[in-house]
Amino acid sequence: MIAYYLTHPQVEIDRSVPLPLWGLSARGLDRTEALARRTWVGSVRRIVASEERKAAETAVIIASRLDLDIETHANLGENDRSSTGFLEPQAFEAAADRFFAEPEVSWDGWERATDASARITRAVDRILDAHDPVLPVLFVGHGAVGTLLKCRLAGRSISRSEDQPAGGGNIFAFRLVDRALLCDWTPMESFDGVFDAA
Repeated sequence: MIAYYLTHPQVEIDRSVPLPLWGLSARGLDRTEALARRTWVGSVRRIVASEERKAAETAVIIASRLDLDIETHANLGENDRSSTGFLEPQAFEAAADRFFAEPEVSWDGWERATDASARITRAVDRILDAHDPVLPVLFVGHGAVGTLLKCRLAGRSISRSEDQPAGGGNIFAFRLVDRALLCDWTPMESFDGVFDAA
C-alpha cells in the first residue's frame, strides 16, 4: 500500500507569534477542506502529523472527515529556524536557497539540512516499522523537511530544485513495502492517489 506526505497549505502570518504556532489562513483552511472530500483520501487509515499548529490543523480537518484520530510526532517538525525567527519573503527565499545548497552548513543558526534530513527520516522509519503495510497512511508536515525526505526516498542529492511549489498544500507518495517514491510533488487539488505500481 501507499504512504502519502502532505504539506500544510497557506498560513496566517503573524510576526509576533513563533513560527511553529502559526495556524492556517482562510485560504489554507478552504484548500484542506476541499482535499478532505477527495475520493482517494477515503482510503487513508492512519494520520501522523507534525506537532506544529499549521500541520496539526491540516491533519485534524482530514481526520474529522474520516472519523480518525491523529497522531503527532515532534520529529516531523519543520527545520528549526528559531535562530532568525520571521524573515521577510525575499530574505527567507535567499536563506532557503542557502539551506538547500549547503546542507552541511548551518545558515545563521538554522538546523542544518543534513541534520533535518536524518531527523525526519528516522522519525518516518520508526513510525512505519510499527505500521501495518496494508494500511494507507498520511503524513502531514512541512515543505523543507518533506523535500529532504523525498530526496532520501528517491536517492537524490539535497537540492532546492526538489522543493515543493510555492504556497504549500502539495503531496508526494511512496510505497510502504519498499519505500520507493511513486510521484513527485503534486498540488493537492490535482493529486488523485492512483498508482499502477501500488
